Amino acid sequence: MPRIFAAFVVLLCFLHSLFAAEAAEHSDPSALIVLYLAIILIVAKLGGELAERIGQPAVLGELVAGITLGNVALSGFTFFDAIKTDAFIDLIARIGAIVLLFEVGLESTVAQMLSVGLSSFLAATAGVVAPFALGWMAGAWLLPNASSYAHAFLGATLCATSVGITARVLKDLGRSQTDEARIILGAAVIDDVMGLVILAVVAGIIATAGQGQGGGGISYAGIAVIVGKALAFLAGALLIGSFLLPRYFRAAARLRGRGVLLAAGLSFCFLLAWLAGAVGLAPIVGAFAAGLILEDFHFEDFTNRGEHSLAELIHPIAAFLVPVFFVLMGMKTDLRSFAQPGVLGLAAALTVAAILGKQVCGLAVVSRGVDRLSVGIGMIPRGEVGLIFANTGLGMMIGNQPVIDKSIYSALVIMVVVTTMITPPLLKWSLGRQEGRRRKAEGG
Repeated sequence: MPRIFAAFVVLLCFLHSLFAAEAAEHSDPSALIVLYLAIILIVAKLGGELAERIGQPAVLGELVAGITLGNVALSGFTFFDAIKTDAFIDLIARIGAIVLLFEVGLESTVAQMLSVGLSSFLAATAGVVAPFALGWMAGAWLLPNASSYAHAFLGATLCATSVGITARVLKDLGRSQTDEARIILGAAVIDDVMGLVILAVVAGIIATAGQGQGGGGISYAGIAVIVGKALAFLAGALLIGSFLLPRYFRAAARLRGRGVLLAAGLSFCFLLAWLAGAVGLAPIVGAFAAGLILEDFHFEDFTNRGEHSLAELIHPIAAFLVPVFFVLMGMKTDLRSFAQPGVLGLAAALTVAAILGKQVCGLAVVSRGVDRLSVGIGMIPRGEVGLIFANTGLGMMIGNQPVIDKSIYSALVIMVVVTTMITPPLLKWSLGRQEGRRRKAEGG
């Protein structure tokens, strides 16, 4: 099957080269875009399948497939370079990131965040503070000529944990109902909220500096304003969820046409994403907040009449859009940058900082009888959230200079890949070790 998919990609490229001149004469702008999408989706599914065959998350295979596709030009074949720079593909990938964060938010609720207990909150807080500090220090040490904004962004990128990857690993191991799993998943959700706030703060500071309003240093008053703006947005989103959403979905349920729930859910997601951008935050913050505040009781009128839940309806859309994001993020990774002095060292330092920073999470757990090592390991993967953070930084500018260049971005991608790869086997080993100890204690 993988060979058939690979052969099909080659066939698409051959047909493009064969009919390129004729297609250019007709110049339908959608023609080339649909070809690019066909290639991206096939390569994404091929990479995902190969990754799952070796026990890795499909998202990792999609990312590696993108890295491979984006560096084919090194062999002299430059066809895929056009995909990396196509504005329409980039726009589709950005929408994919918004849908992805919305889907991640739908997997959790505010009630779950409030019920996870002190251990999850402390673990999440430690899992944000320690990686941020270590990432900043790694940047200051290895990139002394870079701005403090770049160092801060490196720290922010190390903060978040991939909820989806961790949850999938725990489910595959049959340990999703253990105390360790509840603390890990609860902490990961809180961790993402904190990480998005930090991203909003850092992005706001960089945007201010880029406009020439803060080039001389970081203003604490400016930080306070951005933090207040982020918290006010999240609080406002919660109020909307409490008072307006039930009425919104009850009104939508009166419509009997097909796809009403999906349209209502996506429109709410896009509205909050737009509002987040309008107040100076990243649109992904609004998308995540939209998913977080939507709960099952909002859709009762739809599900009671036999319709699918919103999460089930979103899934096929995410299956189309999200791989475009991951493949494109991989394609932006230039393997030639690793030939530059210090890039591999930076990638190694960021990876070590990412791993060690999350081990502090285990130390912050106060619940008795919990395997703290497993909690720390479960918080390691950066996955999709780390990639979204890295891509956000790639587009930030101060003057005419990017905050992070392609070499730093490539180092961040390597960090995401390594932290995602090592988590499943390490978590399996750690939880198995803990289970063995419990059985031994019960037998003794």
